[in-house]
Amino acid sequence: MDIVSAESRVKELTKQLEYHNNLYYNMDEPEISDFEYDKMLRELENLEEQFPALKSPLSPTNRVGGNAGEKFSPVTHTVVMESLHDSFSHDELRDFDRKVREVSPTVQYVVEPKFDGLSVSCEYENGVFVRGSTRGDGTTGEDVTDNLMTIKSLPKRIADAPEYLEVRGEVYMSFESFNELTKRQEENEEKTFKNPRNAAAGSLRQKNAKITAQRKLDIFVFNIQQVRGAELKTHSQSLNYLTELGFPTAFYNVYDDIEDVISEIERIGDMRGSFDYAIDGAVVKVNSFETRSLLGSTAKYPKWAEAYKYPPEEKPTKLLNIEINVGRTGVLTPVGNFEPVLLAGTTVSRATLHNKDFIEEKGICVGDTVIIRKAGEIIPEVLSVKEHCENAVPFEFPSLCPSCGSPVSQDEGEAAIRCTNTDCPAQLMRHLIHFVGRDAMDIDGLGPAVLEQLVNEGFVKSPADLYRLKAEDISSLERMAEKSANNLISAVEKSKENELYRLVFALGIRNIGLKAAKLLCENFTTIDDIMNAKAADFETIDGFGEVMALSIENYFSLDSTKELIADLKSLGLKMKSSAPKSSGGIFSGKTFVLTGTLPTMKRSEASKIIEENGGKTSSSVSKKTSYVLAGEEAGSKLTKAQSLGITIISEEEFKAMLEK
Repeated sequence: MDIVSAESRVKELTKQLEYHNNLYYNMDEPEISDFEYDKMLRELENLEEQFPALKSPLSPTNRVGGNAGEKFSPVTHTVVMESLHDSFSHDELRDFDRKVREVSPTVQYVVEPKFDGLSVSCEYENGVFVRGSTRGDGTTGEDVTDNLMTIKSLPKRIADAPEYLEVRGEVYMSFESFNELTKRQEENEEKTFKNPRNAAAGSLRQKNAKITAQRKLDIFVFNIQQVRGAELKTHSQSLNYLTELGFPTAFYNVYDDIEDVISEIERIGDMRGSFDYAIDGAVVKVNSFETRSLLGSTAKYPKWAEAYKYPPEEKPTKLLNIEINVGRTGVLTPVGNFEPVLLAGTTVSRATLHNKDFIEEKGICVGDTVIIRKAGEIIPEVLSVKEHCENAVPFEFPSLCPSCGSPVSQDEGEAAIRCTNTDCPAQLMRHLIHFVGRDAMDIDGLGPAVLEQLVNEGFVKSPADLYRLKAEDISSLERMAEKSANNLISAVEKSKENELYRLVFALGIRNIGLKAAKLLCENFTTIDDIMNAKAADFETIDGFGEVMALSIENYFSLDSTKELIADLKSLGLKMKSSAPKSSGGIFSGKTFVLTGTLPTMKRSEASKIIEENGGKTSSSVSKKTSYVLAGEEAGSKLTKAQSLGITIISEEEFKAMLEK
């Protein structure tokens, strides 16, 4: 390759890697596998080595991809949290060994599993956990102390501790917890996490630590970053020390021959399917800290460690049939059933085929031999058709709902195909689960298992039937005692007093989330006002577009909706908002965006004050923004506000406005 072609390719790879870095580290929404990303990074490294003049100081090969986000306070790492250089073959591991032995002819290696989670630092002073942070870009991370406090396996206080200790670990979500989470997300037709790594990262970076606690995260601690009050000479000694202090550590073995190291890596790879957590490789580390100091580091990687990455396992199998599942909002989802195949340690026989467009783009026919793999070592996905079966016929998506026989429809510009019958039995269970959920009617005790029994016994055929239940109906169910039945009836009765916006959200109107339901009920104070309004009326609400407005009008125009609302009215549910939109106040008609850390107030406190005084808050800056209330470490929102000429105020100026 000549230098002109190389320069073009370097620019292309740099652009792609920066794009995927942002998705992976900052958005927790990767589009490609780690293996594909690592291959691109390796290609860029090779080109920069071949053409040194093309290497930029800002190259992705020099930097960890993450940034400290705006949601959390920044933390500067005293000891840089480095990344690891990757190997994809045994010969590359032998090359790593050769370079190490040029500095230290006699060397010992520690081999450990490489966890697929989110790297964090945890600091302890005199045995007390005082701060936890993400890796970020290696130099600056995010303070996630409150969220790390929710991880039960992480010690909050350690006995016989050194004066100061900073450890590095990997926060992960077990396969069991991940499956529970995605099942709930699927039942509510929410966007699901792609794999346990994304789920762990997204959960740890929640602003509300209560949500993090619900996600059942775990941690492995694998390194001492710095310590005062203990003398350690080798990595294996430090791992044993961490275990003695009560930290959860993984298994490891020590070798002095690279061939034994390679055998251990292969052994760990063969064991992958038996773990309840994701690993994407194995790590080889020089054991002696003195030798590590001699070897040093590059701008991005330590020269004393190497990560071996396992390639994603792909296998062919036969597609036996395609079944259609119907979701809460009537979406028809195709699911493929395959001849069982062992993949990444587990037997796979089913995988979602997403939608009609996906099937058509891949050219999938029943009977075809397809290539499948596990995305992120957990979710089976179809990659391609390897071979069409004889006389292959393209799959024909049903024109009638397989559950109720009603016609299906597809909105322009949408991939989803939906059943048009709102009383479709397949939708009932998912609708009920949403209706009783915490952000909706919040009926404690009405979980999926109880709801399923109520539906199967014929006690509940619509959400309104929940308010007709009697204690004897519930106590007749399996594992439901009289006391539990009475508690559940009390919870149902209590939910009648919920604010109107909760009921509107509970109805499960397409494109209307909790925030939109609140805005709707601030602008229309009764359910009748909402039912009598048109799409054009809803579009006057700041933040509502044509799609949302039409969704509301269409939903409330249905006869089935009118019957349900009349039913719920007669049963005593609250149909009027007790907190109508403020018509006055010093911030009436003003929209605020809050960014950065305020000196004395929490942003939630400032938001509440703004809303109590007639104003609104938004999460994004636009031409409609009236003020940006900015604190320390304000980021991109401040920059955008400056470019649009929007008034930027400090907390002091905000308080002065309140006093006036």
